[in-house]
Amino acid sequence: MNDLKETIGSMRIPFLILTPVCVMLGIGTAIWRSDEVRVLHLILVFIGAICAHISVNTFNEYFDFKSGLDFRTERTPFSGGSGTLPKKPALANKVLGAAIITFAITSFIGLYFLYIRGILLLPLGILGLFIVFAYTPWLTYNPVLCLIAPGLGFGTLMVMGADFVITGEYSWTAFFASIVPFFLVSNLLLLNQFPDVDADKSIGRKTLPVIIGRRGSAFIFTAFLIMAYLSIVFGIYLGFLPKFCIIGLLTVFIGVPVVINAFRYADNIKKLIPYMSLNVMLVITTPSLVSVGLIIG
Repeated sequence: MNDLKETIGSMRIPFLILTPVCVMLGIGTAIWRSDEVRVLHLILVFIGAICAHISVNTFNEYFDFKSGLDFRTERTPFSGGSGTLPKKPALANKVLGAAIITFAITSFIGLYFLYIRGILLLPLGILGLFIVFAYTPWLTYNPVLCLIAPGLGFGTLMVMGADFVITGEYSWTAFFASIVPFFLVSNLLLLNQFPDVDADKSIGRKTLPVIIGRRGSAFIFTAFLIMAYLSIVFGIYLGFLPKFCIIGLLTVFIGVPVVINAFRYADNIKKLIPYMSLNVMLVITTPSLVSVGLIIG
């Protein structure tokens, strides 16, 4: 039972809240466009998305342990992994098993939706599975791919995928909605990489903070946050999002202090941590408000 508890710990359960937030955004776009939403499809979408998130987390735990990164990283509440495998190396195969099993569940659910919705879903499915497996061992060694992969996974793929499997077609509404978490989730991982610069550099990773420094990365962080808000504005202006989605801009009051202090404390991780926490709130709240706007719009 203790091994099971430790293995579950490697899944980083508290961070899984991001998945239902992004799925709800896709469901919101589907509800706004369609009157028919099947409960079975909603359940399968949630299960598949949660399993994909667990899989990428546990693959990350396993590969970071095998590369030795876990032993060089100074953990924070938002970076450095769960610490499960450095404390109990014997669980490595069980953590890998959890990654493979959840990967398989996601794949089988994807095959079901591919069967009922057709071949147009295939590009999203293939790219999604590739990101889940390849993020830690390969994508983190390319600064651009490492930056955009999280946003693609939780934004473009999860939101547009949820919308597609419910409605059976792609839409500009889902696209504009998906851009919001694309930029915000990419930013979430970007800021969370600030504490890991030295450890990542030691094993050859090429994250943006490693390549251009933390302050340079803070400029990218600022640009991505602005683009997230602009996607809401332009989506409404072009008629692809309902006007009620404007409530998503309320989180600018969270975003501004995060940006200011990303610059101020770029090299002072201890003082940056509260703003990393605030950034998590920003990433969760903004898409949630856009989802509310879609449902009531």
